[in-house]
Amino acid sequence: MTRKIGIVLVGLMALLQLAYACFAFLDPGGFATLRGTQLVDFGDADWVRVYASRTLFVALIVGYLLYRRQFGLLAAASLFGLVMPVTDAWLAYQASAPTGVIAKHVATAVFLFVTFGVLRAVQSSSSER
Repeated sequence: MTRKIGIVLVGLMALLQLAYACFAFLDPGGFATLRGTQLVDFGDADWVRVYASRTLFVALIVGYLLYRRQFGLLAAASLFGLVMPVTDAWLAYQASAPTGVIAKHVATAVFLFVTFGVLRAVQSSSSER
């Protein structure tokens, strides 16, 4: 059961990253607002698209690791990935973003931490066999 939960959590992670990549590429201004910041000028849209390409890379790597059932690597990625929502929450806070936007970043961090715990349990149960 823990393995299925881990697969679902990682699948959601990959799909969310894929959706963010598409949204950031197609609507940089809307994506910036969603993340709690604003584009200052048209040139900033290029930086959001750079973010989109990196996010697409993360989605593809996470999806591939899930396909290969690399739960140990996915656990590490979930833990190391905490850097992103914590930084996003801080940047949104500094930009005076609405509390809901900041809470969304904190919720993402909690999601990643829970995913890390579940994946560690999956990895432990797999190594006991």
